[in-house]
Amino acid sequence: MARSAKASPTATSDTATRRRGRAAEKAPTDSALLIRAYRDMLLIRRFEEKAGQLYGMGLIGGFCHLYIGQEAVVVGMQMCLTEGDQVITSYRDHGHMLATGMEARGVMAELTGRIGGYSKGKGGSMHMFSREKGFFGGHGIVGAQVSLGTGLAFSNMYRSNENVAITYFGEGASNQGQVFESMNLAALMKLPCVYVIENNRYGMGTSVERASASRDLSKNGAPWGIPGEQVDGMSVQAVHEAGSRAVAHCRAGNGPYLLEMKTYRYRGHSMSDPAKYRTREEVQKMREQHDCIETLRTLLLAGGTAEAELKTIDDEVKGIVAEAADFAQKSPEPPESELWTDILVEA
Repeated sequence: MARSAKASPTATSDTATRRRGRAAEKAPTDSALLIRAYRDMLLIRRFEEKAGQLYGMGLIGGFCHLYIGQEAVVVGMQMCLTEGDQVITSYRDHGHMLATGMEARGVMAELTGRIGGYSKGKGGSMHMFSREKGFFGGHGIVGAQVSLGTGLAFSNMYRSNENVAITYFGEGASNQGQVFESMNLAALMKLPCVYVIENNRYGMGTSVERASASRDLSKNGAPWGIPGEQVDGMSVQAVHEAGSRAVAHCRAGNGPYLLEMKTYRYRGHSMSDPAKYRTREEVQKMREQHDCIETLRTLLLAGGTAEAELKTIDDEVKGIVAEAADFAQKSPEPPESELWTDILVEA
């Protein structure tokens, strides 16, 4: 079934309306866009730092994979999307939730297993969803979300809309068989899916050089004719530019696109990982020379943004995170009756 399959009159009318709406959208100025990016990246950074603290205090159980260092990837990509587009990712997912607009208090409450969380305290770090925000979950099985993201793209093609599915996965998952199966199907049916490899250089203790024979993961879709790019994932501007090209490619009905984001995580694979497979000097060098937030802050100040304006943003973000942590700790645990809910959905 081609993406140009005949749609119902109602679907065609709705699509035309969305096209007019997107064409009429006024793009923000460069300065406004960068300030927004700074604020969103800072929110993710401070949220994850607080999550790490709560985990250390025993208030967050189970697994907890922090996104510190990788903020430019999801923020840059999210600025390319419009209402109706979908996002799906792996278990390192808190940043993606916040970038899609999910409330910090709801995410933090879920991390602490409280009823005020997005999954009513039953999902924890890896299993939160928000159809309202187009976020279709973090997923604990390595690479499984790639097949699901391809399915979201199929639904867009089937409905003849212009929506695009953004499917994130790490370099460690990039060699999973289901990833290549998904790419084959997406290319065959010209599905509107942007595959985003967040190459943070290390899987669960193994560097990408030891796990992948490919030195350019952006070419992994080449056998199926999927165009790909390597992108500086520590630059929100570079991510936004490449993401805009990829999304436009998909939205025009040209099939899938692959982006390899060269990024870096500062913390271990999870909170239980001491990360002894790399040196402190390596991490410190990345923090000092390539940090996405500090680089953007320097750029904004050099471009005339007042330091007071950035201080206001800093204070706002601290307030949001503090309130989220307070809400999460005060929200009650789910009642035992919740064990019997969300088990079966009758459609």
